[in-house]
Amino acid sequence: MSATAPPLGLRAALVIGLASAFTAAIAPGLGLGSGEAAYGVIVAALVVRPDFSRWPLPIYPVLLGAIGLSMAIGLLMGEAFAGAPTVFVFGLVAATMQFLMLLLPGKLRPLANALAITGVLPLLSATSSWTSVGNELAAIGLGLAVGSLTQITFTPAGLPLAAKSTEHSGAVDLPLAQRLRAGLTSAFFWRKLVFAALALAIGEGLGAVEPKYLYFGVVLLLNDSLGATLARVRDRMVGVTLGILMPLLVFNSIGLNEVSTGLVLGGTAALMVAVNRQEVLSTALISSGVAFVGYGPLVAWYIPHRWIDYLMGCGLALAAGLLFRPTSALNQYRALLLNGEASAEALARLRPAAMEEARWLGQSLAAPASVGEPLRELR
Repeated sequence: MSATAPPLGLRAALVIGLASAFTAAIAPGLGLGSGEAAYGVIVAALVVRPDFSRWPLPIYPVLLGAIGLSMAIGLLMGEAFAGAPTVFVFGLVAATMQFLMLLLPGKLRPLANALAITGVLPLLSATSSWTSVGNELAAIGLGLAVGSLTQITFTPAGLPLAAKSTEHSGAVDLPLAQRLRAGLTSAFFWRKLVFAALALAIGEGLGAVEPKYLYFGVVLLLNDSLGATLARVRDRMVGVTLGILMPLLVFNSIGLNEVSTGLVLGGTAALMVAVNRQEVLSTALISSGVAFVGYGPLVAWYIPHRWIDYLMGCGLALAAGLLFRPTSALNQYRALLLNGEASAEALARLRPAAMEEARWLGQSLAAPASVGEPLRELR
């Protein structure tokens, strides 16, 4: 971490706190209920970028449109199958979201998880309606606007406005027909679709109090490579765990209001800077926002059960990765090392997942002889 990073990180924490508090204060004036306002508060915190770079302007209407479409599909299916068991409708919507994700071009691929999550949200409340979905979209728009304007206001002078691109510049975006063909013939796509569709039913079968978090764990964590899944499980659980600390502290100190909302989200961001875990900032902010704003006064059962059920979702993602079409990042990395023609870029891209897998197995990164062999050591 550079010498200038902590002050910039703490400034971002301040902006996150202010954006959250402003959104919480404005939402009631627009006729938004507390549950609807929670969407805006969380989005306002997430839209602030810790490096103060700007989001491309087209992302705002595209994001709102994609979320609106996915929520509308979820609500329509809920109404169409109103008499069916919840687990059936939930699984149907979850599977539909997986198919929609195949339609996204490369530039919109980061929205995939947003579709998977927001599509099922109307099914999680017995009072969902077109009015409530419209209000939730209005709250999201409010959060985007307030978070962005607050960031612009407090951006330090001299910082570049454009973010460094994290896209694979050399990657070619396939035409729609080829993307669909590749997806529908991929065992990894069907593995994720099946487990996403069954996650709620599995959670209820296991007795989870909040089985929806099993679904969130699966759709957010199930990757093609086991090493990458292991790394994301660790980061998600660290983020979720750290994210519940500020809600507990602030609620038990000054209660629930606009000021405390800002303190919770800003305090969580500051905590991530203090423990040098900015890579899990988004997860921690979501955890804090859902716990503190989304559920109002914290009840004794919610946080521990949410944590346990999310952990169960992580376990389901790991089990799916191990038992169905397992792909070892560590074996792939070792195979590339033995290949004299492997590019440094390919090695660098695979190295983090391979390191995580090696760490869990207690092995060195470049060592043993099992290159290309099945994952016997992981079972």
